[in-house]
Amino acid sequence: MTSGEQENRAENLTHATQATANSAADSGEEARLIRRLQVMINMVSSVICQDPNLTVEEASELAAGAKRAALAMFPDKELAYDLLYKPRLQRLMRERFRLQ
Repeated sequence: MTSGEQENRAENLTHATQATANSAADSGEEARLIRRLQVMINMVSSVICQDPNLTVEEASELAAGAKRAALAMFPDKELAYDLLYKPRLQRLMRERFRLQ
C-alpha cells in the first residue's frame, strides 16, 4: 500500500469516527429533549388534575403552551404531538371539567 493510500484510509477513518461521534451526540441530544418533553407533559397533566383553583381557560392555556414548547423542541413533529400528547391532555380536561 502506498503512502497516499494510507493517508486516504486514515482520512476516511477520521471522517467516519467524526460522523459516528456526531451521530451519538445528536441522538443523546434528542434523548435529552424527549425526556424534557415527557417531564413537561407530566407536569402539565398534574396541574390539570390537581390544582383545585384552575379554570378551564387556564388549563387550555397550559395545554396550548405545552404544544408550543413541544414544537419549539421538535419543529417538524406536530403530527406526533397530536397523536401522543394531545389526546391525553384532552382526556384530562374532559374528566376534570366534565366537558363533552
